[in-house]
Amino acid sequence: MKPGMKLKSAVDDAEFMVIKGSGLVVECGGAPMSDQKPAAPAAIDSSFAGGTQIGKRYVDEAGTVELLCVKAGKGSLAIGGVALNVKEAKPLPSSD
Repeated sequence: MKPGMKLKSAVDDAEFMVIKGSGLVVECGGAPMSDQKPAAPAAIDSSFAGGTQIGKRYVDEAGTVELLCVKAGKGSLAIGGVALNVKEAKPLPSSD
């Protein structure tokens, strides 16, 4: 995994663009993602079946990994079994 790479889910149609981070294995629906779509989809792990939304950015707690969802799916993202969260928008400064 490296910035600019497109990752594809092994359990559904989800696809993600790597914005930040490298050298980690990202999982979707409990199965590792890769740059190739598998011939037959794997089963979704029920504990990682929260789904993903197109256009949302997903980050880890430390902020070292950031993925942009370019195609939504039924599986949710994780690294090493730890779920990734949707990145919150930063509030704009007020114009006083």
